Amino acid sequence: MKFDWNRARAFLVTAEEGSLSAAARALGMTQPTLSRQVDALEDELSLILFERAGRGLILTPNGLELLEHVRGMGEAASRLSRAASGQSQTIEGSICIAASEVYSAFLLPPIIEKLRQEYPGISIEIVASNTSSDLLRREADIAIRHVASSQQDLIAKKIRDDEAYFYATHDYRAMVGNPQTVADLQNADFLAFANNEPMVNMLGVLGVDVTKNNFPIVCDNHIVQWQLVKQGVGIGGISQIIGDAEPSVCRIVPDMGPIVIPMWLVTHRELNKSKRVRTVFDFLIAELSRRPLAFTETR
Repeated sequence: MKFDWNRARAFLVTAEEGSLSAAARALGMTQPTLSRQVDALEDELSLILFERAGRGLILTPNGLELLEHVRGMGEAASRLSRAASGQSQTIEGSICIAASEVYSAFLLPPIIEKLRQEYPGISIEIVASNTSSDLLRREADIAIRHVASSQQDLIAKKIRDDEAYFYATHDYRAMVGNPQTVADLQNADFLAFANNEPMVNMLGVLGVDVTKNNFPIVCDNHIVQWQLVKQGVGIGGISQIIGDAEPSVCRIVPDMGPIVIPMWLVTHRELNKSKRVRTVFDFLIAELSRRPLAFTETR
């Protein structure tokens, strides 16, 4: 049977993303090109796979029935790609590293600069996101994470425990009465994430009793949060080596304990057979294990 995998992949990603625009971004192609591929698959199969719902798409019963088959094809394609990449014994080539927004912006740049000096044949893509990349689907080759992976096909190495503290500008700290204990923070403003439960729990462990009134500003981008902190808008948490290096801020309570953040390096076991991935993986372990890490903020 003649079958075009590109069309099937277009259908799979469109179904998972829920819209043509989101799927086009995920695949790195234009929306008209993606739409033509989905239309061509519908013509080839003589089936309607999607119905429009506002700006989104909903799978038809036929589309739902075919989705699991195409998803299995996608997983098989990912396994083939991983196996082929794992057998590569050349260092030259591309590698994708996933890390949080803060680590990508502040910790990785000096490490990547050194990596490029030692291995100029390696090109690097950085996925800066607070959402974990799916290594099984090749969204990244190596990931820096805060939790150990429980997936059997992944290799995880504990690097160290990072420490974070809460910071504010000197002026903001004076405005809230120069707090000396965590009890003095009950009326202070903290920067919030959309899902703020982990932050509330962390503050609770540290002895800060807060309510929703303590979180007047919500932003899921940690880099933007840090800029808001430096502008004196409120209090925000960040890694110690970043916060202590910024002269415009200080720890909001001098004796407040740290937030301990485990640092793990994760890759796929098949990719770890690749000389390039193994080289970068070991390089990152060596550099991230240093205390303190080299850090210079761009102003």
